[in-house]
Amino acid sequence: MTTRDIVLVALFAAIIVVLGLLPPLTLGFIPVPITAQTLGVMLAGCILGARRGAAAVLLVLLLVAIGLPVLSGGRGGLAVFAGPTAGYLVGWFFGAYVCGLIAERFVREDQPELAQFLAFLAASVAGGIAVVYLFGIPWLAYMSGKAFFETALASMVFVPGDLIKAFVAMLAGRAVLAGYPLLPQRA
Repeated sequence: MTTRDIVLVALFAAIIVVLGLLPPLTLGFIPVPITAQTLGVMLAGCILGARRGAAAVLLVLLLVAIGLPVLSGGRGGLAVFAGPTAGYLVGWFFGAYVCGLIAERFVREDQPELAQFLAFLAASVAGGIAVVYLFGIPWLAYMSGKAFFETALASMVFVPGDLIKAFVAMLAGRAVLAGYPLLPQRA
């Protein structure tokens, strides 16, 4: 990694941490709070690409592991990785990677704006929602002792907010692409 890459990784890790300052919305029927930090995961993937986006999330997870209260609600420490949200946290890493991979492969500067918007939206939905849920829901079902289908159904309460975050990540990704391209093949 170049110095520029390290700075970008640290910057996006800081963005994810700052999004954790927004208070979480806790629902009574599911032990996982609704947070803004998944927006940071989508932004890291869409704007930085697969490798650097995943590195930014990994940096945040390392900060959590050493005990810093960087997750929404001031959570941190190794105990977080043994709780009901651990699957979602692991999913962040893979989600940022997939989001970045899709953005790197399907967003080109020479394509129409609408195609760029749709590619960024697809990257955000596939990586930032589908992949994160792929890791989070099974772990949550295991930790809560509930059936997978019941947990998956309860987790659908996150989808509207996550779609809004994906839309915001799409707009931000397109804006950065137009003004200051950071995806690896264009940087």
